[in-house]
Amino acid sequence: MRNIALLISYDGAGYYGFQSQPGGNTVQDKLEEAIHMLAGERVKLTGSGRTDAGVHALGQVANFYTASSIPAERWAVALNSRLPDDIVVHAAVEVAEAFHARRCAVRKTYRYSINSFRFPDVFARHRVFHHPAPLDFGAMREGLTHLLGEHDFTSFTSPLSTKPHHVRTLYEASLAVDTAMTGSEQAGRGIAHITVSGNGFLYNMVRIIAGTILQVGEGKRRPAEIADILAAKSRARSGPTAVPHGLTMCAVQYGPEWGLNWRPPYN
Repeated sequence: MRNIALLISYDGAGYYGFQSQPGGNTVQDKLEEAIHMLAGERVKLTGSGRTDAGVHALGQVANFYTASSIPAERWAVALNSRLPDDIVVHAAVEVAEAFHARRCAVRKTYRYSINSFRFPDVFARHRVFHHPAPLDFGAMREGLTHLLGEHDFTSFTSPLSTKPHHVRTLYEASLAVDTAMTGSEQAGRGIAHITVSGNGFLYNMVRIIAGTILQVGEGKRRPAEIADILAAKSRARSGPTAVPHGLTMCAVQYGPEWGLNWRPPYN
């Protein structure tokens, strides 16, 4: 059996998430159906991480085992002709049998986007959360700094988490603002992109971080409170879970032993 890894982008607006579930209509379902149409095989796709309903991906990675002799370099084009327009396979390579898209990942990067202009962008409504009031971007940046490093992120995960522990390391927690032509960072108007990168993420972790930092931007919390929330190890201390459509899985990185140096296909 050959092990094939895929680099995938998708608009999650029309799906119940990445991972297969009884209700169907997931990104994984569509990919597995396309593989069956192409190779005549029923395969089980393994994603680097599950994304919830409405969440998008620029650089999701998945792998599957196949007995097909189709050359690896032909899989991407062949699958795209059998996939809906909101799912694109950018690359396919044959990897070592032991490669596992989730277990072998060493770093993942997510982005949460917030529009603080008065009116929403009709063309970005499915991938940017609209917050019509101005935000204190400086305070949001300061709050994010408290998340850097190794911490117990119990306060920033759902009580439904099944992980044995909640210790994770964040290598990046930053905020960039696109003020376009009419915005002003000083006035709190722009498109804010919260980027977090770490060795792993818990259930709803990024969305809870976004919801809490948004409260800092609104002036409802002080930036220093983020450290107190972490120390409390209680979900009740953090903010709301931000809506899913503002979240994008940007990239997944692997060690050099796997020969994958993929980067997100888009900015």
